[in-house]
Amino acid sequence: MKGTRLATSAALAAATIALAAPAPADDYDAPFQDIIHRFGIYGPQDYDAWLAKISCERLARGVDGDAYKSAAFIQRNLPMGTTEGQSFQFLGAAIDHYCPDQVGVLQRAGTH
Repeated sequence: MKGTRLATSAALAAATIALAAPAPADDYDAPFQDIIHRFGIYGPQDYDAWLAKISCERLARGVDGDAYKSAAFIQRNLPMGTTEGQSFQFLGAAIDHYCPDQVGVLQRAGTH
């Protein structure tokens, strides 16, 4: 009886750990990766997608008050040598792909 409970507990723990593992990037992220590759931005697909989604979340919550602050955050989190222009391209692709409701952030940046 004790062995059965132990085996059940171990199976439950293994299932819980498997469910808690981070999910790899999916096919939805591949087009975003293709776009940023055209800008010369290369990195792991899951990381780039995560950074794009976090950038959208930061904009939605008002953490980054404008596109310039968001692009600076992105540039700090992309590989060294990433230019400011590339960080804005990344931001534009992120907004287009993951949070089109934030397009006004880019439009406002274009008027300054």
